[in-house]
Amino acid sequence: MRIRESHLEPDRFYHIFNRGINSKLTFLNNENFNFFLRKTKVYILPYFDIYAYCLMPNHFHFILKVKSDIELPEDFKKTGLHSEACFFSKAISKLISSYTQSFNKVYQRSGPVFESPFKRIPINSEEYLRNLIIYIHQNPDNFHQYKFSSYLAMISDSKTNIQREKVIELFDDPINFVECHQNKDLNINFVKDLEL
Repeated sequence: MRIRESHLEPDRFYHIFNRGINSKLTFLNNENFNFFLRKTKVYILPYFDIYAYCLMPNHFHFILKVKSDIELPEDFKKTGLHSEACFFSKAISKLISSYTQSFNKVYQRSGPVFESPFKRIPINSEEYLRNLIIYIHQNPDNFHQYKFSSYLAMISDSKTNIQREKVIELFDDPINFVECHQNKDLNINFVKDLEL
């Protein structure tokens, strides 16, 4: 099935990821990372629960659960690209577009920053979800200290927009969450389709 025909459905989990066009850098400094996260609050939080994320210099990962109690705007009752079925994909596309416009303005460039369309894989089991959370958090070599992933938010008590309690429940408790992340020999057969 073509990606554009694969609609995001309410009350389902998805792995959303994308990389820079031609594998080029998409985040050049901390301000780029922070700007993307600020835009995530605007375009993603109203429609999705965030279970994990990691922003890397040339790509990003999210685990999102589509909210089921969303009142869609009237202009999304049409057919085609503006149909109800496309609404949640459009929200993610708006995040990417907003970041791209700002990035291009700041760096006096034009054209896409990320590949199009963004990748999306449904998450169909709790085991897959747990393994994917670990995989995403382990992306940076120094993931224990990496500022641009949800790992630090998961192990802290500070306020967060991440679904920390629900994620920790998947691992039973915070201690097991940390211990599971220590395993660098994680069986990653489940991510063979994620090649960035």
